[in-house]
Amino acid sequence: MPVEFLGIAATGDGTETTARTTAAFDRDYTLRLARAHEDNGWDRVLFAYGSGAPDPAPAAAFLASRLDTLQILLAHRPNVSYPTFAAKTFATLDHISGGRLTVHFITGGNDHEQQREGDFLTKDERYERTREYIGIVKKAWTSREPFDHEGAHYRFNDFVADVFPVQQPRPGVSFGGSSAAAYAVGGAEADVYGLWGEPLARTAEQIERVKEAARAAGRADAPRIQVAFRPIIAPTEELAWEKAHRTVDAIRARREGGELIRGGRRAGATAPENTGSQRLLEIAEAGERYDRALWTPTAAATGGSGNSNALVGTPETVAQALLDYYDLGVDILSARGYHLVDDAVDFGRYVIPIVREEVAKRDAAKAAAEAARTGQAERDRHQLIAAQA
Repeated sequence: MPVEFLGIAATGDGTETTARTTAAFDRDYTLRLARAHEDNGWDRVLFAYGSGAPDPAPAAAFLASRLDTLQILLAHRPNVSYPTFAAKTFATLDHISGGRLTVHFITGGNDHEQQREGDFLTKDERYERTREYIGIVKKAWTSREPFDHEGAHYRFNDFVADVFPVQQPRPGVSFGGSSAAAYAVGGAEADVYGLWGEPLARTAEQIERVKEAARAAGRADAPRIQVAFRPIIAPTEELAWEKAHRTVDAIRARREGGELIRGGRRAGATAPENTGSQRLLEIAEAGERYDRALWTPTAAATGGSGNSNALVGTPETVAQALLDYYDLGVDILSARGYHLVDDAVDFGRYVIPIVREEVAKRDAAKAAAEAARTGQAERDRHQLIAAQA
């Protein structure tokens, strides 16, 4: 199966290791970073969402109108707009991008961050709302006839859109999370299910949970699986590990200085509420290194905030580690460095080609094996017919 690479679309240059030097929305930097991805083999970039951050939808439209091939994964929280309004926004953006949009629906794993924009539902209520919201958006994208809706969170009559997506029947829906509620919603509704990078064995367990949820929802298929990492690469293993330790030192220095880390809380101030972050901290407490290249101190240093486990090594080592996840059934690999432009270029130049080449070899070997099996089955059938005659 094909492999895809997801990077980050940032509107400013700040990361966990360095303070921002640009404005919160810097047109030139936003475009520069996106071009670093488009020009170096990436398939799409994620526009993340934060309560006080620039609105990702117009930022995505800005990029889509200036780039030719880079696809867009747009994060969206259901609490910030009505689903019919959101469906029209997404359909319009799909036109601006020429059919390059996927929407990533975020339920919200931190009460404080949700309450910043007036969302006081409990986590379970938020998951219930998200599932209802996604269903409405899908119907608004595809229904040419007016429809009514009366649910637990939304009620309206006689809605029909006048703008429909370029992609037919609709754009892709992405979802993520590591709780039972997340598996249930994403297993039922998602085309892509996003996970944060964990050890291989635990990732395999999560993939099975997603598949089980899809079967429980009556689906004949299952979401594609996406896994996210923070790559730290260098020409030699020694240099990569030196870089990794410098990275953690920088994260800790910012944390100790009281600077905000992504995720709606100061890192280390309180235990994380969401299951995904709790899992990252649990894994970090159990050990620093797993499998071929997974390294957990970056996650521990941020308090388990978001995508934060690293893959450390040479481009070859990191590529082989990513292929280990591909072999589990992961076909969308998400990566984001700590120096966004430079790391996007380096990863695109030195890691992505290795992974794509190896995936092509694996696919060719599978195709040859399948052809051999088919040929043998046909020969066996003819021999049986000859014997019976």
